[in-house]
Amino acid sequence: MEIKELGHLVLYVRDASESARFYRDVLGWRQVLPGEGEEVAGAAAFSSGRTHHELLLIEVGQDAAAVPEGRRIGLYHFGLKVGDTDEELREAIASLEAAGVRIVGSSDHTVTHSVYLLDPDGNEIEIYIDVAGVDWMSDGSLVASPVRPLLI
Repeated sequence: MEIKELGHLVLYVRDASESARFYRDVLGWRQVLPGEGEEVAGAAAFSSGRTHHELLLIEVGQDAAAVPEGRRIGLYHFGLKVGDTDEELREAIASLEAAGVRIVGSSDHTVTHSVYLLDPDGNEIEIYIDVAGVDWMSDGSLVASPVRPLLI
């Protein structure tokens, strides 16, 4: 077997409507389920156009346990590429700040410039750009470069 690509992520959320608004209206992801003008009822799916859906949200209710803080087993974060330049990353940061989203971290990973935020349920999301001119395919060690402060 050979994995060709990461197909999609599925997240349990407390409130599918609230989370759908965040992923659609704040992050700008195209909602594909339910269709435009239809009400979110327990689930919502999003796509960048690469495949039928890249993110599926499933509502589990307000009494669901929160994502635990600190070191734990399971999902740490997922990354969303927002462009190819630091200017595009700066624009994304400005958009997040205008929407009242708190940035919880930032890093220069050599291969990417990244900022981190939380969705309404506390799931961590990395938005990033691939750094131009970094040839990680020829030098895989670049992927494990020391993390530096992001200065963009």
